[in-house]
Amino acid sequence: MLGRQESGQGQFFYSFDLDKVVPVDHLVRQIDGFLDLSWVHNELAPFYSHTGRPSIDPVLMIQMLVLGYVFALHSERRLCAEVQVNLAYRWFCKLGIEDHIPDHSVFCRARRERFRESDALRRVLNV
Repeated sequence: MLGRQESGQGQFFYSFDLDKVVPVDHLVRQIDGFLDLSWVHNELAPFYSHTGRPSIDPVLMIQMLVLGYVFALHSERRLCAEVQVNLAYRWFCKLGIEDHIPDHSVFCRARRERFRESDALRRVLNV
């Protein structure tokens, strides 16, 4: 009998652990073990306003930029698209399966405005 995939109502509840999906020998795990970004919030705090909407987390931005650098993702648009679909990249960025990925235009603007005034990216990438 010819089988057909049933498409009906989606699952209401599910259990999914990104830590179990990303292989232990994946490059992102090695980078994560080496990279310490605990200093980023204090370093970049002067470049952010105290009013208005919350910004994209600068740690998330740096994690994404590291992925772009390591995996040769040269445009912000491509980088955001890859983080959207790649489970290992989501794991590295500490994003869950349903977490929102920053829009490439907001990502690009924040990187060019705030990170230009700070040497935070240089400090991370010149380690």
